Amino acid sequence: MISGMKQRAKEGVEEFDKEKMESRGMKSWRNFTRQATKRIWNFLVILFLILSIYILSNIKAHYCQAAYGKLRAPLKLEQASAQVKQLTEESGSNSTDDLYAEDEDAEEDSAIYSHKPICRESNKRSDTCDARGDLRVQVSSNTIFVSSAQQEWKIRPYARKGDVRALRHVSAWSLKPFGSSTNNEQIPNCTVKQMVPAVIFSVNGYTGNIFHDFTDVLIPLFISSHQFHGQVQFLVTDVKQWWLNKYKLILKHLSSYEIIDLHSDGSEIIRCFPRVIIGLQFHKELGIDSAKSPTGYSIVDFKVLLRKAYGLERADTLSSVFQGSVRRPRLLIISRKRSRSFVNEKGIVEMAMSLGFDVRVAESDLSTDLSKFGRLVNSADVLVGVHGAGLTNMLFLPAGAVVIQVVPFGGPEWLARETFRKPINDLELKYLEYRIELEESTLIDQYPRDHPVLKDPDSVTKLGWNAFREVYLDKQNVRPHLGRLKETFLQALKLLPKSSTSAI
Repeated sequence: MISGMKQRAKEGVEEFDKEKMESRGMKSWRNFTRQATKRIWNFLVILFLILSIYILSNIKAHYCQAAYGKLRAPLKLEQASAQVKQLTEESGSNSTDDLYAEDEDAEEDSAIYSHKPICRESNKRSDTCDARGDLRVQVSSNTIFVSSAQQEWKIRPYARKGDVRALRHVSAWSLKPFGSSTNNEQIPNCTVKQMVPAVIFSVNGYTGNIFHDFTDVLIPLFISSHQFHGQVQFLVTDVKQWWLNKYKLILKHLSSYEIIDLHSDGSEIIRCFPRVIIGLQFHKELGIDSAKSPTGYSIVDFKVLLRKAYGLERADTLSSVFQGSVRRPRLLIISRKRSRSFVNEKGIVEMAMSLGFDVRVAESDLSTDLSKFGRLVNSADVLVGVHGAGLTNMLFLPAGAVVIQVVPFGGPEWLARETFRKPINDLELKYLEYRIELEESTLIDQYPRDHPVLKDPDSVTKLGWNAFREVYLDKQNVRPHLGRLKETFLQALKLLPKSSTSAI
């Protein structure tokens, strides 16, 4: 009996030990499970933080750009110039737009915090400087005294850099430091103080030609000043008063302050500002690169400003100027009088009317009331014109409208492409092109058939811009073949929204 009891006791101990071991195993497994879960959560938290930092960095890069494009501090001038030269020699390219991409953010932040002027010379069309701090504008010497500057800069504030003819009558302005060893002039005291930034620009150059008015001045001015929402003052040099009057509605929408004609200031006037931008940033012909604009705005935003300034009713071709009514699509022919005019304009009008268009013919010149003309263009669904400044009026067209550019004989396709073809998509328009053939050009009435002007236009182009312009732009009128042009007009109808053609 005793031995039996011992045996049961032994079995009981073994069973207890077994249960104890199993209990320890379960506890160990639970501990391992908790630790593994904790490690997984820690990993997920770290992954989330990394992803958040990456996303925020991209958002900053897209929305929190530098205040004025790709800029650089002036102290880097000599080093940067050497880099420009080296890059150009190695790549064989004239483009330097991406030269400062690697460290531009650090340089710009440093310059802004220290109030050093930020000047940019890498743009192929314009030089600009953005200065902050104690700034004093002295017209008598065409000088801006900058308290934080460490070297002198000189700028002609018009966006035709390198064009000697355009800049011939554009005043040069200097940015000079206070107390420079090379500056023996006495720093003038302020006579007029402003608490808003100023933008200095010229309205000389090629102004008076509507294409240059917009591409050289008004659009670059929008790029430079729209960021201030009207809280900016324009200081204009080389003033043409008629020019300011013609575009006063646009200028008033960009600045809430009086426009200052700098050269009407007396020698005793010293205007002081907390910030001055001299020179206008240029991106591209009749366009804006939203990646370079201060707050990401585009040429569409400029069109919105034009609609507000001139009371344009149509944002797109689906909007009818005759509310609640069905109308025929309107075709506007931009007429020209001196050169590149339509010899058979009457025939073109009759042909377009036979297709169902409501046809208008208009010409824009220096005396044109831009408010009335802008409203006429805005009422059109199709704009037709021979290559020339008049096509600039496409800026007033509603989105979805069609532009038909008639390209003269002689090979100016590159000019037509650069000036009016490339901006089309950004302007939310549609584009068709009609190229004049030899038999449609009045040049055949002026030259014998075997003349290089007719047989070999490239040989004339090689003589230079002046020779090319004189022959193919200034001496040529056009008579499009009505059958061929009709096909182009029919294409335009197909490109318009259905509601725009429902009356046909």
